Amino acid sequence: MPRLFTSLKYLAIALWSAFVVAPFLWALTTSFKTANGITGGPTYLPWLQYEPSLHGWQSLFGAGGGIDIVHPYIDSLIVTTSASFISIVLGTLAAYGLSRFTYRAGFVKNEDLIFFFISQRIMPPIVLAIPFFLMLQWLGLLDSKLGLILVYVALLLPIAVWIMVDFFNNVPRQIDEMAMLDGCTPIEAFFRVVLPNSLPGIIVAGMFCLIFGWNDFFFAFTLTFTNTQLLPVAVVALNSSVTPWWSLSASALISVAPLLLVAFVVERFLSRGNLAGAIR
Repeated sequence: MPRLFTSLKYLAIALWSAFVVAPFLWALTTSFKTANGITGGPTYLPWLQYEPSLHGWQSLFGAGGGIDIVHPYIDSLIVTTSASFISIVLGTLAAYGLSRFTYRAGFVKNEDLIFFFISQRIMPPIVLAIPFFLMLQWLGLLDSKLGLILVYVALLLPIAVWIMVDFFNNVPRQIDEMAMLDGCTPIEAFFRVVLPNSLPGIIVAGMFCLIFGWNDFFFAFTLTFTNTQLLPVAVVALNSSVTPWWSLSASALISVAPLLLVAFVVERFLSRGNLAGAIR
């Protein structure tokens, strides 16, 4: 019986791994094909079933009438990382205040403020398109990286607050108290003791902010024109009357690469074990 359970467990893991990896393998093989290689039926083995070509990758850098994807890539990195960093800084401070202190303004309490933050993600993006457009136009930031950063901060800040409030609620208050007994002010206790022990929560919130910001298409499309172009918009621009599956597959792999890299790098931080021994 234990062997049967182990076999079923590994079978389930293998099936799930195949389900996850298969799209990446399909995109990888397709990115090295030409139009004839795609329309000729399903093929998977290069040189044996089809002749590989670099045309799909070269077209991403302006070769052969393609689209230069380097500048949109850099714009996406700048906008997403900047907005995520600002959201994490402001969201962490706001979440700590909502977790450790009690606020009341009439019938409005901490729980209402937390719900207000997360409720900003409930609204459909189309509702915010015109207000954001008019605001950036008035500020002279339409079609600019700074304007998109401001918009993304407004979109990502609720995610950071929501995640960090829950994390701070699970961090023992005794950590703050012991630090203040040792002579720290509340602010010093936060930066010297609580914040280092909150690294896993910050990493998780940062990952969510990066994912949501990196994958956004709607606001990148409606608030930019020629001066600024983010990666999702550039990928869509690859499409034409004939779908270039080879270029789309290559761009999909390039697009997902930063998120995979971030996931591999920060995976070791995604643990609450660093709170062990923090309380005397």
